[in-house]
Amino acid sequence: MTLLFAGVFTVFGQSKNDKFIVVLDAGHGGKDPGNSYHGFVEKEIALKTTLLVGELLEKEKGFEVIYTRKSDTFIELSNRPKVANKAKADLFVSIHCNSVSNHGPEGTETFVMGLDRSDMNLEVAKKENSVILLEDDYKQTYKGFDPKKPESMIGRVIAQEENLYNSINLASTIQDNFTFNLNRKSRGVKQQPLWVLDAAVMPGVLIELGFLSNKAEGEFLNSSEGQNKMAKQIAQAIIKYKKEYFNETFLEEKPLVTEKSKNQNTEQVVSIAENSANNQGLYRVQLFATSKKRNVNSSDFKGLKNISFTFENNLYKYYYGNTSNADEVKKMCQEAKDNGFSDAFIVTFAEGKI
Repeated sequence: MTLLFAGVFTVFGQSKNDKFIVVLDAGHGGKDPGNSYHGFVEKEIALKTTLLVGELLEKEKGFEVIYTRKSDTFIELSNRPKVANKAKADLFVSIHCNSVSNHGPEGTETFVMGLDRSDMNLEVAKKENSVILLEDDYKQTYKGFDPKKPESMIGRVIAQEENLYNSINLASTIQDNFTFNLNRKSRGVKQQPLWVLDAAVMPGVLIELGFLSNKAEGEFLNSSEGQNKMAKQIAQAIIKYKKEYFNETFLEEKPLVTEKSKNQNTEQVVSIAENSANNQGLYRVQLFATSKKRNVNSSDFKGLKNISFTFENNLYKYYYGNTSNADEVKKMCQEAKDNGFSDAFIVTFAEGKI
């Protein structure tokens, strides 16, 4: 039952025409200008940058680029992910610009679907989702979803764990490119209940290029130089993502790492292959993945013991239990779900692979 990578292959296998399909979504447009400060207009900057990203990708072998808009037109929020779903895209990338009433904040940030309860992030979600109110029959289309109410957004948590993992990996690369190649201030990768990402059935990210409310940053993003530089870093991250997930065989997980024991001063590194009984499958229950390392004795694991983790592509994956008995791991998986890990699933480690 090698569910993790088997699932990735099924959901994210390259499309039948052997093209890697990327849907690029320029935020806002038409009657929805997005935010405007100091004469900088979000919908214009987002569109120009998005088109530049597309031009770079179209020069690469094996890419097919689809745009939700290529001009100053209003596209209903619900239709943006529908474009990607209909095309059976491999990736959905939405590009925006940030703003706050305080003109000081600056920096890039990239969002993936999920839930972060910080007030700042909920404000971003409310702002990006607010375009819903400009649509005709939005109450029917979104079935009671109110972008002004945090409780509405809290219910829109991503269902497919694999999408989240891949989205975080792409978002991390984008942010690293902005930071290390352009020396832009990074506000990090964040999880947020954004409708445009929730409705897409493939991995996706929403990029905030920077703050138009910050005059210096707005001038950079409004310039041809700034747009070209930002677009290049986004395109390079997407190209790297394609090579990593679609041009190569599946990556082997690094050795399983467990937290240091009370009587040890160093972390114990256990070879997955050596730890498999006679090279038969060694089962564990995957609980979640995160970009931040967690203490295995923390309350995050809700009392579950025997927690281990792997680290790959800047992502920590946490597991519960360790058994070669299939019936036993099924019980452990149910136990994990009963303890609040509703998306827990079984994975198998064998011969150094997951």
